[in-house]
Amino acid sequence: MSLADIVQRGWDAVGNGNFDLLVADYVDEMTFIMPGQTDILSGRQQFRAALDGLGGILPPGFEITGLRQIEGEGEVVSIVEWKSNKITASQLSVLFRFEDHKIYEERWFVDTEQWTSAF
Repeated sequence: MSLADIVQRGWDAVGNGNFDLLVADYVDEMTFIMPGQTDILSGRQQFRAALDGLGGILPPGFEITGLRQIEGEGEVVSIVEWKSNKITASQLSVLFRFEDHKIYEERWFVDTEQWTSAF
């Protein structure tokens, strides 16, 4: 399975609310770096617990309208097209870094000013 396929499987798991399936593709010592690059979750258990509150960390009405993967050496970038109640269309990117087909880092890149205004 390609790294891009692993990432797509994760996005599908999020869409289905199957967070246990999602975190199975992460190493125990993984790091999740949220928009703005200042909030960091360390460890798969902390990441899994945060997923239960996913609705509270996304803008109201958040919806993914398009998704594509770009695979490189040991990493995948997801280009995510999205909208919300206050934003009619935007994009963000998510970097997934891999070691032995397991994700050890997930880092979101967004226009933080726009992201904040979406709430």
